[in-house]
Amino acid sequence: MAQLVLYALKVGGGTLAICQLPGISGDYAGDVDLIGSWAPGLVISMTTEVEMLQHGARNFGADVQSRGCRWAHLPVEDFGTPGREAQAKWSAISASARHALRGGGRVLIHCKGGCGRSGMAALRLMIETGEAPKAALAHLRSVRSCAVETDAQMDWALAGRAIRE
Repeated sequence: MAQLVLYALKVGGGTLAICQLPGISGDYAGDVDLIGSWAPGLVISMTTEVEMLQHGARNFGADVQSRGCRWAHLPVEDFGTPGREAQAKWSAISASARHALRGGGRVLIHCKGGCGRSGMAALRLMIETGEAPKAALAHLRSVRSCAVETDAQMDWALAGRAIRE
C-alpha cells in the first residue's frame, strides 16, 4: 500500500505542503496518522464532499481536528477554481494560513490528486505571503511538478497579491 506523501516547502517562515486526498491509496487511517504526526496548524480540504465520501474520507475534518489540527473545507470541483461560495471563504482561510506560516507553523492543503486545486491554493498563498509569482511557481513545482493544472487555476492563483499585515 502506498503511503501518503506530503510535498512540503518553506513559505513565509513556516512550512506549506500539498498532498492527495487521505485514503485514496487505501490506507485512510495511516494517512490521517501521518498528517497528525506532521502536526499542521491548519489543514485545508479542497475536495468536494462527494469526493471525500467516494474515497473513504467522510470524517476527515473531525479526524484531523481530533489530532489538534484546525480544518477548513474549501470545496472546488476537480480541475476547477473556487466558485462564489468558496471564494467568499478564501480571505478568512488565507488569513489563518498566513498567520500559521508567519508563526513558523505548518499548513497542509489537499485535493484529490495533490496537484491542481491544492497547487492553485498553495501558489496563491505563496504570492499572498509576498513571493514573486514566477519564483513562487518555480519553487512550488520544484517539489510538486504537477502543481496547478489548468489555465483557470493559474489565473486564480496569480490573482493573489501580497497582503501587508
